[in-house]
Amino acid sequence: MRFELFKYFCVWFYEAAQPVAFSLQRLYTMLKAPIIGIERHRIGRDGDGVTTLVAFHGCPLKCRYCLNPQCHDGNRQWKEITPQQLLETVAIDNLYFLATGGGITFGGGEPAMRSEFIEEFCKIAPQQWNITLETSLHVARSHVERLLPYIDSYIVDMKETHLPTYRSYTRRSNRMVLGNLRWLARQGKAGNVEIRLPLIPSFNNDDMRADSRRLLSGMGFTRFDEFTYIVPQPEGRAAAKMPEGNHQ
Repeated sequence: MRFELFKYFCVWFYEAAQPVAFSLQRLYTMLKAPIIGIERHRIGRDGDGVTTLVAFHGCPLKCRYCLNPQCHDGNRQWKEITPQQLLETVAIDNLYFLATGGGITFGGGEPAMRSEFIEEFCKIAPQQWNITLETSLHVARSHVERLLPYIDSYIVDMKETHLPTYRSYTRRSNRMVLGNLRWLARQGKAGNVEIRLPLIPSFNNDDMRADSRRLLSGMGFTRFDEFTYIVPQPEGRAAAKMPEGNHQ
């Protein structure tokens, strides 16, 4: 009798587990994101230790001097990968990540638009890896909330808090960005955020940047990266005097 009960239990457990296993397999197989590049062995550029930058296609902003214009290129067929495929690709540097306190930096484009992908990647990646989000924060709050448990460090490309200047440079409002920054501060994450405040010729000046810093300091943020864009020639693209990274 006990053997029959045990056999019944095994059959029941197997059948009950199948939908769950199938759902997870289906999720990791079907959830894909377009990638414009994966760059290994970045040291002191966009996160602690040795990092690998994973850059997503797509961005809600239309910045005048966009440093990654390919993120808007809709004519090219970008490679799409699953969280599992990404893990298999970047895991080659696991020892570097563990030895230096490094890990993965998600950039773009705008990585927060791929919050579901990043969430699923973080669920299967080693917990010791440091996860950095290099973002404009110009996304719906739901994306920021979804990512909160998984992001160790944020690099926020604020550009400018003065609304008309921000709109002139990006063609968008910055109200969503400031709202997300205030929300992160309320979650106790101000110390995990570095905010980039560029000086952009013909768009802002030192006084305006100082005003931005005062406003953001009042929210509780203390880490700022200030640098100057070098305006390109008409045929060129932007460069900037800044630590090398994936600036928006």
